[in-house]
Amino acid sequence: MALATRSDLRNVAIVAHVDHGKTTLVDAMLRQTDSFAAHAHVEERAMDSNDLEREKGITILAKNTAVTYTGKHSGGQEITINVIDTPGHADFGGEVERGLSMVDGVVLLVDASEGPLPQTRFVLRKALAAKLPVILLVNKTDRPDARIEAVEEETHDLLLGLASDLQDEVPDLDVDAILDLPVIYASGRAGAASRTRPADGSLPDNDDLEPLFEAILEHIPAPTYDDEHPLQAHVTNLDASPFLGRIALLRIFNGTLKKGQQVAWVRHDGSHQNMRITELLKTKALDRFPAESAMAGDIVAIAGIEDITIGETIADPDDVRPLPAITVDEPAISMTIGTNTSPLVGKVKGHKLTARMVKDRLDRELIGNVSIRVVDIGRPDAWEVQGRGELALAILVENMRREGFELTVGKPQVVTKTIDGKLHEPFEALTIDAPEEYLGAITQLLAARRGRMEGMTNHGTGWVRMEFLVPSRGLIGFRTEFLTTTRGTGIANAIAHGYEPWAGSIVARNNGSIVADRQGVVTTNAMMALQERMTFFVKPTEEVYEGMVVGENSRADDMDVNITKEKKLNNIRSSTAEELERLTPPRQLTLEECLEFACEDECVEVTPEIVRIRKVELDQTLRARATSRLKRQNA
Repeated sequence: MALATRSDLRNVAIVAHVDHGKTTLVDAMLRQTDSFAAHAHVEERAMDSNDLEREKGITILAKNTAVTYTGKHSGGQEITINVIDTPGHADFGGEVERGLSMVDGVVLLVDASEGPLPQTRFVLRKALAAKLPVILLVNKTDRPDARIEAVEEETHDLLLGLASDLQDEVPDLDVDAILDLPVIYASGRAGAASRTRPADGSLPDNDDLEPLFEAILEHIPAPTYDDEHPLQAHVTNLDASPFLGRIALLRIFNGTLKKGQQVAWVRHDGSHQNMRITELLKTKALDRFPAESAMAGDIVAIAGIEDITIGETIADPDDVRPLPAITVDEPAISMTIGTNTSPLVGKVKGHKLTARMVKDRLDRELIGNVSIRVVDIGRPDAWEVQGRGELALAILVENMRREGFELTVGKPQVVTKTIDGKLHEPFEALTIDAPEEYLGAITQLLAARRGRMEGMTNHGTGWVRMEFLVPSRGLIGFRTEFLTTTRGTGIANAIAHGYEPWAGSIVARNNGSIVADRQGVVTTNAMMALQERMTFFVKPTEEVYEGMVVGENSRADDMDVNITKEKKLNNIRSSTAEELERLTPPRQLTLEECLEFACEDECVEVTPEIVRIRKVELDQTLRARATSRLKRQNA
């Protein structure tokens, strides 16, 4: 056995909380290493290639790029830096875990104003548990409300707290090395970084990213491998190509991989099969290009194994040594996804309606998304899908909607556990930043949702930071109410905390639903008569059916209305006939807002063109009987 080092290579992940500037920093790294052709048109946030990522402004899928660094710290050689851009939202934690399994160190990005937030804690804990070296990068130093020194101290406190938490899990953790981490001050948007702390609200005293590249080369170890060890490579991500079929992205830990080579494909159950690598691809900037061979330490893509999935191993056929599986945290939220069962199903020609199509699509999602599970609930047309959070599941449904599926989606529920004979539910650590005048209203709002305050900090800027422990149930439908309470100024971030005993009943919504009592077309006349008592979700000429939720009641109970009532014509001329009728514009709910709004007895109808809320039981009489039966039981 002889240990060898790839000095021409570094593998690093950029991790941070959502919207702290990871993707913008990667853009600057690509530009400053001349990774793009001279005349290439490059979009902002080039790594956010998915339509949904561009619309929402967040990273959903972990992606890799490679930059070739030949600057003044390279020692005259070409050094390839593989950069993994990971999501910042806690719901996509499975992507972060896969990203960390491919790299030898992380650049932790922290906003110079907001400081460490829940997702910062999550990704940092994972990195420390894997014993990965950390470079701290304080980003957005030019923000007018930047507080650079305080944020640096908060991050050191977080590191110390996490190190002490992990003492039992990782006994040989080097706490001194953790606290002695290098600090870079940067503005990703300006493409500037420095080792010298700038004044709050000002740019670094250097106009390029050389200090960051220097820190990466100095503190992120080069990949090491045993030059006598047989081939070992871990599949960490999947992609698809119309020409090559399924493409597996993998990190080679030992040995050499060549195009056309016979390899052993080791499955999760331990069985293995000999396969041939038909294509080997390496990454440069945002493109993949064919290569003949790759060595230990490289992150490459291969084609030729149609059914390969994440976490499996590519090994030497003569000496099969599988790598350990990637472990992912348990899902906390579930929702039922099934075929569309509303009376308006199939109105759009040629869309995907059958249970077989829905099941095949969910099975395909399982291949590339390790943090989602599909559970059979004993129905031929519906399945329970479990994931990290509401947003992750909503993104899945939104992608299916855009692909042409029609679905019925149930209200999100929590995944409970029985521990020592007692029912436990998932809790979240919620961090809220809001103007201090909303402190009382936010506390009252979370008290009703069984949240308990763990800490509060006032930075003296007019804003206050509050930390709560809240049942995951209490955060379903919380976002809209929170934004209304804080007039859109509050920022809330949550991260999984673990399981605690069942917190009791939670009333999530104070207002009832307005339900259509017959099928037909919405009329202006009916809306004019009803608009004083409700907020509408539908507009005139829209088609409705019995049991469809058409608005929000101003009172707590549900109300069935005839929203298709037409104006009766007679031969008497009215003095008010020519008056202009003014209708309040309806609320156009997004898919996430529909899932938040729906009650226990409601579900969401999702089609490629429109999203509707409806009652699970459409018949008005049967619903009334069920309600009276429930009242008698509770009496």
